This record gives sequence, C-alpha cells and structure tokens, in this order.
Amino acid sequence: MTERFARIDARTVRLTAAADHKPPVLQPLASSFGALQKLEELESLTSGRLVVQQKGLPGIAPDMLAAGYGHTYINASFSYRRPGGNRFNPPDWGAWYCAFTVETALKEVAYHLTRALENCGAAYDNTTRYRELLATFADSFLDLRDAAPRPDCLDPDIGKAYPKGQALAARLRAEGGNGIVYPSVRHDGGTCLVAFWPKLIRDFQQGEIWILKWAGDPTPSIEKAKA
Repeated sequence: MTERFARIDARTVRLTAAADHKPPVLQPLASSFGALQKLEELESLTSGRLVVQQKGLPGIAPDMLAAGYGHTYINASFSYRRPGGNRFNPPDWGAWYCAFTVETALKEVAYHLTRALENCGAAYDNTTRYRELLATFADSFLDLRDAAPRPDCLDPDIGKAYPKGQALAARLRAEGGNGIVYPSVRHDGGTCLVAFWPKLIRDFQQGEIWILKWAGDPTPSIEKAKA
C-alpha cells in the first residue's frame, strides 16, 4: 500500500466519560491550606495524569504536554492507556482519538463500552454520561480513508487489527508523523482521527453531555442531556 498524506482542516469531537464534579475525598482532612497542599502532593503520587505531567511519556517530554485551558482533558488522553493499547497506540503511550461528527463518536464509544461490559461479565445494566471535547486540527495526517486494499489495521476484529495498527502508529510516530485519519470501523461513512502529539490540539472547548444507557440489551439508548 502506497502511503498517502493529507492536510486535515477540521473541527472534531471526542467523547470522554463525564462525572459530576465533587469536592476531593480527602479535603475534609485538611485543616489548613498547607495541609491541603500536602494532600494534593499525596494525590499526585497516584494520579496517572499528574505523574505524566511530571515525568513525561515515551517520546513526549513534560514540556511538550498541553498547558492552559483544557490541559487536564488533553493530557489525560495521553496519560491513561488501556492495558492492551488501542487501534493506533500501544500500551506505553496514549493518543487523542476523535471523530468528524458526534454521531460517529457515539457509535465508537458505545461499541467499546459494550465490549467492556461483555468482557467483565457484567449485565447490560449501565448508564454512562459522556462529555464532548471539541478541537480543531490543521495539519498533515496519514490518510487511510481510500486505501486499497483495505489495510489490516482497519479490520473489525480487534485481535487482527490492533497489532497491525499499533506497529504502523509506532513507526509513523517515531518518524515524527502527526497521526492518522481513517474510516470509522464502527460507523459506516464516519471518519475518525488519531493525533499523536498534544500540541496538535487547538481551540479546545467542552461541548454537550450525552447519556448512554444499557438496560438489558447490548445496544444502548442515546440521548442528549438537558441543559
């Protein structure tokens, strides 16, 4: 397959599980501002995101991580990885996955959470709220949208696709590549993008909240949360 790169100028959406903000669990233990600082230092020892912000990741030094508005969401996507990695990132470094439309993003997260419920033997009884994270890209990406024949890394079978995709991503990232734009495997006609570097994420903004509810069936109901 001849590799083709394309400049992507697009506003994209990423969905991340959302939790209502609550006071830190340890906050009642802090009798003073100094004590609170000590508790925050204790928290940093177990927070994957804070550890990464201090020590960096393979290929990403601490000063290459995001700063300013939205940096916690951005850096978290690179800090927290699934044990086996994902389609285009191995277990030792994370990436920013997003889609060109919220419909595609919803199909993707619904598939993966359904799979997680199945793998842990849980009943289809779950409600998860997802927050839109909006970002703009204006850079060159490896373009797999019209690749022929269809590459193995886009196979619906994770066992076949992930090793191929992770190898491709590792090589491309080592060469300084920005990431990959590719057809969604879970939403016909949809387009996804994976970015390897925090610096590529521009004009970050939080968007709507979506509620996905499993009630005894592997296909969840999906609705937008009321304002």
